[in-house]
Amino acid sequence: MKYFKNVVVLAVLLISGFSLSAQDIHFSQFYMSPLNLNPALTGVMNCNTRVVANYRNQWSQVLRGDAYNTYSVSYDQKIAVGRSDYFGIGGTFWGDRAGELSFGTTTGRISFAYSKRMGGYRKTAHYLVFGADAGISQRKVDPTNARWPSQHDGNGGFCETCPAPPLPGFNPDFLHADIDAGLVWFSVLDDRNSYYVGLAMHHLNQPNVSFYGDSTTEALTSRFTLHGGGEFEMNRNISIVPGVIYMSQGEHMELNFGTSFRFNLGPRSEGQSWQLGAWYRLGNKVEGGIHSDALILSTRFDYGNYGIGFSYDVTVSKLRQAGTANGAFEFSLNYLICGPEKRSVYCPRF
Repeated sequence: MKYFKNVVVLAVLLISGFSLSAQDIHFSQFYMSPLNLNPALTGVMNCNTRVVANYRNQWSQVLRGDAYNTYSVSYDQKIAVGRSDYFGIGGTFWGDRAGELSFGTTTGRISFAYSKRMGGYRKTAHYLVFGADAGISQRKVDPTNARWPSQHDGNGGFCETCPAPPLPGFNPDFLHADIDAGLVWFSVLDDRNSYYVGLAMHHLNQPNVSFYGDSTTEALTSRFTLHGGGEFEMNRNISIVPGVIYMSQGEHMELNFGTSFRFNLGPRSEGQSWQLGAWYRLGNKVEGGIHSDALILSTRFDYGNYGIGFSYDVTVSKLRQAGTANGAFEFSLNYLICGPEKRSVYCPRF
């Protein structure tokens, strides 16, 4: 019976032209996916070039091979302008796949940003960053794996030879353009203390994402993101690294907040540190009210120009009843390429 209910849900989604109003991808380690977080973070780094990779797997115990899988890779670099400003340029490629019908989105973007120093001295600086990106997204679904109520044989099974209902005008694969913009303010107090705040608006053009093309309109709702964080030294060997992100898209809202503790494993100049943190994610109920979604446990190790992070989402909502290990696993990797840099401390560490 539960399986038959799932079939009905899938049918309704298809018949309605996939009117999902789907939320965007998100990473629990948002601080290790800067270009997906805000295009104004393009080029905001202490080195010259940055390469980032992220992977997220969710609901694998429940959905098995049809679990939600999200991956992202990005590249960005900064270019000095004048005595203290910077120009950033980068690119991002990410993909998302979910369910037996392989409902997925693939996106490629190019981003630009300009960092303007607003004040400060050699070891202290305050910057305002403007950024934007533009790209092309592909949305697709494989309806051949769909099971329809009309194929139910009345005995708990399905008639495999019974034809699926017609889908006139249905286009299972299409492209659309997308545009984002954002702002970031950050202050570097010294090489051990810094903070930043930012806001971004995604899907400024609100593209039509209906699988029925011009015959129906399903606008991708703009998403608003507000985020902040920093690093604050407690003593020479331990720093606290808090962070928060708030996202709002249509009827959906998400708040993720928490902190990590950074433990230096050697001289700071060698870039060896270990982090351990906990985060909490809240969401909203469409019918009203706030609910707890997940407790996120994270760790990160930095060695020289390499950083590797792991996290696991422990489901605390009612969805935990689906299984004992139905959360999400996430892996992040970043690599910095540093050339000669004669200028002083430029930006926070991400």
